[in-house]
Amino acid sequence: MKTAIETTINIQAPISLVWNILSDFEKYPTWSPTIKEFKGIPKEGSRTKVVLSQPGGGKITMNPIFLAIKSNQELRWKGSLLIKGIFDGEHYFLLRETKDGTTELVQGEKFSGILVPFLQKMIHGNTKKGFELFNQAIKDRAEASNYKY
Repeated sequence: MKTAIETTINIQAPISLVWNILSDFEKYPTWSPTIKEFKGIPKEGSRTKVVLSQPGGGKITMNPIFLAIKSNQELRWKGSLLIKGIFDGEHYFLLRETKDGTTELVQGEKFSGILVPFLQKMIHGNTKKGFELFNQAIKDRAEASNYKY
């Protein structure tokens, strides 16, 4: 079984600034409501532990493989709960520059595995809400005049 969610937000900041915030993995604990910590610096093709926290749920530590880290474009990883095939997720952030010089941030995840049918309410409820909270937090940070990169 497969399912997906996707959220989008427009950020009144240049794509390079949004990318600098998104890829500044050490600072996530200071601003992100859902991605609490990276235990190490992610590198494309390697695994790095990520501590996640969704609204209404506890914290979980994943050890995903980073599939893409493309400056000003994309951050993507894929992880599994316990073992592959139970509950897998491919999480992504896409950045697109708009005609007026602002940035469109797309955050989504493609879920697969045998538990997906039983977790639809969580996926389309708390997880999607967590994406929206993260999107708003990165927007607020990028649009704040005091953010230095």
